[in-house]
Amino acid sequence: MSSSRSTSAPGALATRPRFDTSVAIPRHIRRRHSLPLFAGLATLAFVLVSIVDPYSGAYASATVAPGHDSRLQTYQAGTAAASSTQRDSYQVIKPQPVAPPPSAAKGGGAAPAAGTPDPGSAKAIGHDMVMARGWGEGEYDCLVSLWNKESHWNVYAHNKGSGAYGIPQALPGSKMAKFGADWETNPATQIAWGLEYITGRYGTPCGAWGKSQASGWY
Repeated sequence: MSSSRSTSAPGALATRPRFDTSVAIPRHIRRRHSLPLFAGLATLAFVLVSIVDPYSGAYASATVAPGHDSRLQTYQAGTAAASSTQRDSYQVIKPQPVAPPPSAAKGGGAAPAAGTPDPGSAKAIGHDMVMARGWGEGEYDCLVSLWNKESHWNVYAHNKGSGAYGIPQALPGSKMAKFGADWETNPATQIAWGLEYITGRYGTPCGAWGKSQASGWY
């Protein structure tokens, strides 16, 4: 008796059906399986890099304050008020020169200490007049040295060659009449004129002393 159902031989093992590899796998299925694999590989790579170079993730960063140019460098020389000049990427601050005192500006220099003048002497009168102008002992020292050189503080000193007269050696001597008719005999009159002359031309006695040292006259 025949039958359309096929039978296998006794004792034969049943075989599982094979998948057809020629059938394409949908893209969304492949993506779902590949993402976990990619994540695992990335994690493994990060761990390996950390073990080999634990500082590979550290980066140096320069923080610049808002509105500040990091290329600009500043160099300051000196103190007091300053003006700045910018060149390339550097800014050089130049200190402003401090104005020298009148005596130094006009060639003044220090003179030997004159000491305390004898009371009532021409030098004592000169000391009082210098202090009254607020010049100080240093200016008095310059005045003493200046007129020591000119007349030795002799109220009657007369230069026959030039005609200069008196303690300050006014030329001519009659100029001193501006401060009194007694200009030929009164040291106070001569000193008052002499200090006015010095102030107008040299600023201070040290200015006049510096000029006298440089040229031999004032």
